Amino acid sequence: MPHAITVLEQLVAFDTTSSESNLALIEYVEGYLAELGVSAERVMSPCGTKANLIARVGPDAPGGVMLSGHTDVVPVAGQPWSSDPFTLRDGGDGRLYGRGTCDMKGFIACVLAMVPKWVEAPLQQPIYLGFSYDEEIGCVGAPSLIKRFYEHYSTTAHVIVGEPTSMQPVVAQKGATNLRTTVIGREAHSSQVNQGTSAIHVAARLVTFIEDTMAALVEEGRVDEAFNVPHTSLHVGKINGGTAINIMARECQFEWEIRHLPTDTFDEIYARFKAYCEQLSVELQAKGKHVDITTEPLNVTVPGLADRDNDQVLRLAKDHLPAACCNHAVAYATEAGQFQGQGLQTIILGPGSIAQAHQPDEYIDIEQLKACEDFLAKMGKALEKHACVG
Repeated sequence: MPHAITVLEQLVAFDTTSSESNLALIEYVEGYLAELGVSAERVMSPCGTKANLIARVGPDAPGGVMLSGHTDVVPVAGQPWSSDPFTLRDGGDGRLYGRGTCDMKGFIACVLAMVPKWVEAPLQQPIYLGFSYDEEIGCVGAPSLIKRFYEHYSTTAHVIVGEPTSMQPVVAQKGATNLRTTVIGREAHSSQVNQGTSAIHVAARLVTFIEDTMAALVEEGRVDEAFNVPHTSLHVGKINGGTAINIMARECQFEWEIRHLPTDTFDEIYARFKAYCEQLSVELQAKGKHVDITTEPLNVTVPGLADRDNDQVLRLAKDHLPAACCNHAVAYATEAGQFQGQGLQTIILGPGSIAQAHQPDEYIDIEQLKACEDFLAKMGKALEKHACVG
């Protein structure tokens, strides 16, 4: 366990906020693995300032397990931290504090801490490491990692994405898409409302429609009680517009998201919004009011993870977890759906609670790190036997 904490201390010290490069951390991991005789491959970002990393421990053989984690973290700006976010702090309360301890450098540290044992073990199936960039801004880096892995490493390995799940197996997640809608109206003096078109008023109708769409989905029975929010959710998080209180606003812009159940799709949900925009534009035009409504995606849709085609990887996990562990579904997005979309059996399983992620004074319980290491040790032992996976 002390070794995992030492590795975590190194990982936290790298400021890998998504707006920054992760190459210093990648170089550290490459060096760490090289000292153990494990080679790694970078899969670079298009801009060349970030990289994914893929490595294999054990034989070049079918089956095995890919342990996947993202290296980036969310910003700390504006958060009331009690100490330096990029210096690991032992609070003396059984918790380790620092940005990324929970989401998700704790998992990566546990994986790296196990590599020395795996290198010496008589593994019959490989253990792959896959560390990505820019997960926090829309799972941007994983697709190129997954493509490279599937085409050059393995088509039969099973995947464990180590997001914080309190070491409980997660078999389903929602998909997610972020969007920005811009409304352009026509300015006029606010005393002459018949001469202009308020972009804010139009945007307000769109925002209301977004919320009403969510309610309509529930009324239609599109519900999955496995999720703590058991339906596709639509949410407007930012809005900005207008110049002055006595000017009809020419422009209003809002950013929103669709988090869809695995049984729904982004396209079908967004189609309702698009149709309403077109209807509203026609209605306003008929009244002599000009309006232009455009919506752009802020990320490629992150696919959901469906509870299917996961029996072998789920069995591997449950065979080496406490008997009380049961299946869960989560509303947050991860890279798991992207792995599943490539045809790889995938679950989410990692140390720490999602409740601590993205918070000031983010922390992970030391007991969670121990539980993760214990699981990884047992998993490694299972991979010394040919029949465990695949």
